[in-house]
Amino acid sequence: MDSIDYYDRYAVPYYEETVNLSMEEQLQSFMELLPENGEVLDLGCGSGRDTLFLEEEGFSVTAMDGSKRMCELAEIHTGRDVLHLRVEDMEFDDVFHGIWACSVLGHFAPNKIHEVMEKILDALKDDGILYFSVRKGERKGMYSGRYYCDYDRDSLDDLLDSFDNIEIIDIWKTSDARGDEQSKWYNVLLRKISKEKE
Repeated sequence: MDSIDYYDRYAVPYYEETVNLSMEEQLQSFMELLPENGEVLDLGCGSGRDTLFLEEEGFSVTAMDGSKRMCELAEIHTGRDVLHLRVEDMEFDDVFHGIWACSVLGHFAPNKIHEVMEKILDALKDDGILYFSVRKGERKGMYSGRYYCDYDRDSLDDLLDSFDNIEIIDIWKTSDARGDEQSKWYNVLLRKISKEKE
């Protein structure tokens, strides 16, 4: 069972656990960097919670998730179509002003994450904004049915330093939105540098 299988199997309890969580602090920091009415990809949208928030703030949102069952639940919650697509299968090119990837990239192994990040950056317009979050820690492997790759600050910096077409805007730590004070997350905001500015 890979992580997608997990979300297909446990979609309903995961939905119920996460649909009412607030990511408003992170969303506000992300939205402030976007153009008015910009095109946003909610990557790994889960319940569709953040899709609704972004739409209510005036953005044009494409909701996407790799789990078919999560897509079905998100469609019910948001009242709109949700794209059923894995991150690694994306073929977008220069489409979005912003990409919101909350708690997604930590499901990719170190030998896959660079390729996945390239797909994400390809999907961004020049000067586009990426938000992503990864858990602070040392796990690498399967835990309770899902693959996790946690990061410390050095490994996060190493990942970001491997791309020469990004500008780091901010990196900050937060506690888990589910109330687990022991669990910390790195939040990252970065800008894709346009070809002319490199």
